[in-house]
Amino acid sequence: MLRALRALGLAVLTAGLTLTAAPAATAAPAAATAAERQLTPIGGGTGIIFRITPTPEERQSFFVCTLTAVGRDDAGNLVGLTNAHCFIDEKGNKLVGEKVYRDTSPAGTAAAPADLNASRPDLETGPIGTITYVSTPNNLLNAGPKGLDFAVIKLDESRVAPTATVGGVTISSIGAPPPNGTRMCKQGHRTGLTCGIKLGTHDIWFTHLIWTNGGDSGSPVVSGQTLVGNAWGVQHSSAILDIIAEMNANGGVGAGFHLAV
Repeated sequence: MLRALRALGLAVLTAGLTLTAAPAATAAPAAATAAERQLTPIGGGTGIIFRITPTPEERQSFFVCTLTAVGRDDAGNLVGLTNAHCFIDEKGNKLVGEKVYRDTSPAGTAAAPADLNASRPDLETGPIGTITYVSTPNNLLNAGPKGLDFAVIKLDESRVAPTATVGGVTISSIGAPPPNGTRMCKQGHRTGLTCGIKLGTHDIWFTHLIWTNGGDSGSPVVSGQTLVGNAWGVQHSSAILDIIAEMNANGGVGAGFHLAV
């Protein structure tokens, strides 16, 4: 079921998704101890699943989005980024403290989007991190204040390790959005690698012709191998340099963000 998220105001235009599903038919595998567990690679483009009810082991309702990037802050924390609107509930509450899991379902393509009924939390790895900050969402289609729509996740290094490549995207640097007319791409869990030209700017964001669908919220937007933004729907993205500037101004987890690999 696609639920209208506060981010955009129209369900058909959102890039984050929630689904209600039947309870899992099989019992979850026993969790490995930290000493036995192999680290799970995650990076920009990795699918995440969260707000799982009643429990991760018996998920019936949940939300899915995509990581923008994985890096380190000035304090040495391993940090993940995604969209803010993924972690704002129906009453407008920011869900700081929410646990995040990796989505075990295979990434989809534009022609064959990932099957949301297959989305399941990676119970073997366990929760990969905790939401520590939720920015103002974009509020593109309502009267709320306009924001960069990003969330900060403090990742658990006993469970995950950063990777520069997910699907068809490798992130090796961070930079500004390219000139209008430049081809850019995104890697989202729902629709995989899609590309389109940069169109221009709109308020505090940049616009493009890159396709996204429900579950792609937070997808990294790249020009070549340079991360330039996070996609949040309706062919809009926020510039990653603006996001980093806001994290630096806020301090705390995420301040001084730079790529981990």
